[in-house]
Formats: sequence, structure tokens, C-alpha cells
Amino acid sequence: AEKSDTVVTWEDQQNINKFSKLNNRFHELEDEIKFAKETNDNLEDAGNELILTDEDIVRFQIGEVFAHVPREEVEIRIEEMKEVNSKTLEKLEKEKETVLAQMNELKKILYGKFRDSINLEED
Repeated sequence: AEKSDTVVTWEDQQNINKFSKLNNRFHELEDEIKFAKETNDNLEDAGNELILTDEDIVRFQIGEVFAHVPREEVEIRIEEMKEVNSKTLEKLEKEKETVLAQMNELKKILYGKFRDSINLEED
């Protein structure tokens, strides 16, 4: 193994710590985005099922309780939920792009100084 004489400064350590925090946030965002996409799919499926039903009153889950609600109201609620979820998904995607850009900048700085002495890639 090749020994490195590169000194790790306080600033270098701060950059490494920042990269680690960004990497953790990146993985959290991926999980949140996956959940938001699944929620979108579920809401889309619920909306499609609602179109197929000929009932005027349908069961709608509110928290852990099912309530009998007029179909038109459920359609409105589902559309509102889809809109809110889409905005959340968009916000998460933008944050993920920002985090990736910051991580790439830190990679340039850290690999520029430490070359092969540091590994910032995931296996």
C-alpha cells in the first residue's frame, strides 16, 4: 500500500464531513422520492377506480377510519391530494439536484487534493 504524505487540514475535514452529510441527505431524498412516486401511483389508481364505479356514495379513508362520502367530493379530494403530492415530488427532485451538485463540487476539491487516498464513491 502506498503511503500518503498529504496533510488533512481542518478545512479538509469540514469538506469531508459536509460531503458525508450531503450523501446521507441524498439517500433520504431518494427514499422520499420513491415514496412520493408510489403515493402518486396509488392516487392515480384510486382516481381510475372512482371513474369505474357507479356509486354516488363511496367509502373514503380518513386517517384510520372509512367514511361514506359523495363521489364528487372524493374526486375533488383525490385531485387535491395529487396536486399536493406532485408539488412535493417536484420540490424533492430539485433538492436532490442541488445536493448532487454540491457533492460533485466537494468531490472535485477532495479528489484534487487527496487523489487515490480518498474514496467518495459508493460500492
